[in-house]
Amino acid sequence: MRPIPKVLLSCLLCLLLGWSGAAAAFPDVEAGSWYRDAVEEMTASGLLSGYPDGSFRPGQTISAAEFVTITARTAGAAPSQGQTAHWAAGYLQTALEKGWYDWDELPPTGEKFDQPIPRQLAVKVLMRALLPERRGDYNTERAKISDFSQLDGRYYEAVLAAYAAGVVKGDSSGTFRPHSGLSRAEACILIQRAKQAAGGSTAPAPDPGTTPETPPSPVVTVQGGVTENGALQVKGTQLCNQAGEPVVLRGMSTHGLQWYGSFANAQSIRNTAQHGANVFRLAMYTGEGGYLSQPEAMKQTLIAAADAAIAQDLYVILDWHILSDGDPSAHTEEAVAFFTEMAKRYKDSPAVLYEICNEPNGNISWSGNVKPYAEKVVQAIRAQAPKAVILIGSPTWSQDIHQAAADPVAGENLMYTLHFYAGTHGQELRDRIDAVRAKGLPVFVSEWGTSRADGSGGVFLAESAQWLDFLAQRGISWCNWSLCDKGETSAALKPGTSPNGVWSQEALTQSGQFVFSRFGQ
Repeated sequence: MRPIPKVLLSCLLCLLLGWSGAAAAFPDVEAGSWYRDAVEEMTASGLLSGYPDGSFRPGQTISAAEFVTITARTAGAAPSQGQTAHWAAGYLQTALEKGWYDWDELPPTGEKFDQPIPRQLAVKVLMRALLPERRGDYNTERAKISDFSQLDGRYYEAVLAAYAAGVVKGDSSGTFRPHSGLSRAEACILIQRAKQAAGGSTAPAPDPGTTPETPPSPVVTVQGGVTENGALQVKGTQLCNQAGEPVVLRGMSTHGLQWYGSFANAQSIRNTAQHGANVFRLAMYTGEGGYLSQPEAMKQTLIAAADAAIAQDLYVILDWHILSDGDPSAHTEEAVAFFTEMAKRYKDSPAVLYEICNEPNGNISWSGNVKPYAEKVVQAIRAQAPKAVILIGSPTWSQDIHQAAADPVAGENLMYTLHFYAGTHGQELRDRIDAVRAKGLPVFVSEWGTSRADGSGGVFLAESAQWLDFLAQRGISWCNWSLCDKGETSAALKPGTSPNGVWSQEALTQSGQFVFSRFGQ
């Protein structure tokens, strides 16, 4: 990353960290200007001040680092330990951990910190930080935005809520310009409106719809494999065995079968089972050179691995692993054909679960893309396997389970996946799980890692233990990412580990040793 000149760094710190509680009379903030009151109020509250030359520069485009830092200070959030030496890294790390934005939007490695923050992302950060409980009616608020079609789907909820709350009003022609930047003056107005809409409080607001309740009493679950538990079923929010007893599955997910298919062979699966796992997830990427590029080869790799897992008395998840092809409905026809064939093949096996869309992401919505897709694929599976457990993802990399809870897919034995990485995601997502379960939504954590969301950083053992204790108390099943020897901290095996031999503790990475030790807990 290009270093920030010391003079500019000094200016940025002065702007963001303010010296006093007195309003400043900036020569470039004219009396009667539309933004003057907002600038003076925020200056008086100590949230910002001017540059050393006495100017405010209201028309200058605000960077992501500046906007997130001011928003965090407005929300009363303290900086965390940043991952770079950037002056704003601490506040951006806090915002990332709180779920105000996602890793790919502003990577903690800092390359986007000094770039202009797009309006749609700025609104998402602001609404999640100060007004996370607010919602906006899709039809009512959409009608106010003449360029709504330019808005990326992952920002629908935040932008519609911002319009409903009066935080965003658009320009005279009704345009929002979602991909454009914000001036400093515009940013002050947005933050002031959000603060006023929140009642003027600077206390951090709760996560969307996630008022934490008293922790539930620990769920007493049985473990064991297919022979012991038989066909699985969903009762209320709980995964249960054939006898109706609460059951929990704990195991590993492969990495992409097109890259690390050797670690889905019979010996690797046997090793995993012998360490106490009772589920094995097969991550069959659809893009990235996976199924859509070589369907027959990928299908045969998956079938061989599934049969090997069944032979080890493991439950097995057939994962339609969308990633770069983030809209599942883009390949509905292919998914229906694949799951029809797999459900017909395994219709008599109690071991097989179907995960129909790994991590929907990008310009999509639950109601417009994921749910209609899920309904078609569920119907295709049900035609062959009427009682099999089906796992359904949600937008924002299978984190927006609250959207599914508000409008679930009709049917039985359906569960909804939540994905987390212990170095990136924390209490906000745990609160969200409790909130959706209180609404009756069954949750299955089909992918989680001990690292940050990009597979690196850490290993975050304390945070991982907190997560696994949380899941154990609620009887929630999980699969860890990932069973491979890739040179990243989320991998369970050290580079060069053979998939064909028995694994000692020395073959396991720090992550692998921790995860394998938790299969029975």
